[in-house]
Amino acid sequence: MNAYAPILVLGALGAGFAIFSVVAATIIGPKRYNRAKLEAYECGIEPTPQPAGGGRFPIKYYLTAMLFIVFDIEIVFLYPWAVTFDALGLFGLVEMLLFVLTVFVAYAYVWRRGGLEWD
Repeated sequence: MNAYAPILVLGALGAGFAIFSVVAATIIGPKRYNRAKLEAYECGIEPTPQPAGGGRFPIKYYLTAMLFIVFDIEIVFLYPWAVTFDALGLFGLVEMLLFVLTVFVAYAYVWRRGGLEWD
């Protein structure tokens, strides 16, 4: 338990500072409310009505998200592999080539569906 005490103290100090800052800002801060401040913030554009089930997103939204996740996961696996490359030997090289091939298939799918074209 002694090893975790500094971490717990630091977490408690951080949480205490965050709570203190929020409470102090609401007590000390200026309170000049007007009609514009009470409206929802929409980047200066009047909000348009949405259908009951929500709007439909174009497929490019999902393809971009999928491409981000593919490359994010690739980096998460490539970095530790690069650090321990010598210790893994030929087995590690073959496994990483199979992984990169799998990532390339996802990349080719996104490319084929037009996810890399910005109109």
